[in-house]
Amino acid sequence: MNVLYLPMANQVGPWSEEVVKAVGKNHNLTLLDDPLPIAPQFAVIDVVIDHGGSVGTHEMMDAAAEFGVKFWQILGTGFDHFDLDYIKSKGIPVGNCPGLFSSIPLAETAMMYILMLAHHYREGSRNFESGVLYQPIGRELDGAVLGILGFGASGQDLARRAKAFGMRIHATDVRAIEPEILEEIQPDFLGTSDDTDRVVSESDYLSVHLHLNAETRHTIDARRIALMKPTACLINVARGALIDEAAMHEALLDGSIGGAGLDAFEQEPPDPDLPAYQLPNVIATPHIAGTTTGTARRRAQCAADNADRIAQGLEPLYRIDQ
Repeated sequence: MNVLYLPMANQVGPWSEEVVKAVGKNHNLTLLDDPLPIAPQFAVIDVVIDHGGSVGTHEMMDAAAEFGVKFWQILGTGFDHFDLDYIKSKGIPVGNCPGLFSSIPLAETAMMYILMLAHHYREGSRNFESGVLYQPIGRELDGAVLGILGFGASGQDLARRAKAFGMRIHATDVRAIEPEILEEIQPDFLGTSDDTDRVVSESDYLSVHLHLNAETRHTIDARRIALMKPTACLINVARGALIDEAAMHEALLDGSIGGAGLDAFEQEPPDPDLPAYQLPNVIATPHIAGTTTGTARRRAQCAADNADRIAQGLEPLYRIDQ
């Protein structure tokens, strides 16, 4: 098979290396060369691997359709930056790398935020530099309620880690969760999206793990932020637009909520000089929660497996165009 990889300009190192290693083992792999004309680079391509779904343009999709590309693989989970309707109109099957391939680092990052916020990491770091001892006073996680909106792979992995700290798990999801998962994790409460308000109001830490679409955009809006406990902290390692950032910033600045741990933002890159990001109870990182060597390896293998399946005349896994 002839495979064309569309890398992101700022995503180098393990991402490209793992794709080359996994896909190049069985297939002829080339990387898109930006300075060259686009269409000819698709002339003999069977499979396209699009990093994050953020690289592919209409021009590329037109070329893929013209030259008979068999499959378009998004090397990422979310596809809110990807014009799925346009490529579907071209008749090209599309798949992604679902959450199970990045759930571990997302859960670890969310757990890191929870611990840092519970023990006032930024304030403590500043006190260390100033020679101030014994302050601030943290709070323990044992018995605290962790609300998880979206109980898929990353939400489940977060629950597993939080349970080890004695946290109580209140979660929601739009689908029925497998009985063996429920038996293993044993959440204290599991509801549907109709129970979102309840989980928001009961949580000491609230972590969003939803896909971003028209229905989930601003799931956490001003009304729901007002339902949160004044000591509760908001965690987002998923997609920035799941939260109304303007409403969140206002609540952080006036002390209506206890803090936030943020790795995803509505506008990226975000403005680091915004007043909310200067607060000691806000932890922000530059969309790196899923950026690990493990994620790179697992997603590359997912892409390689689908290229193998196309070569064998099999249906690709994880299609999102149906």
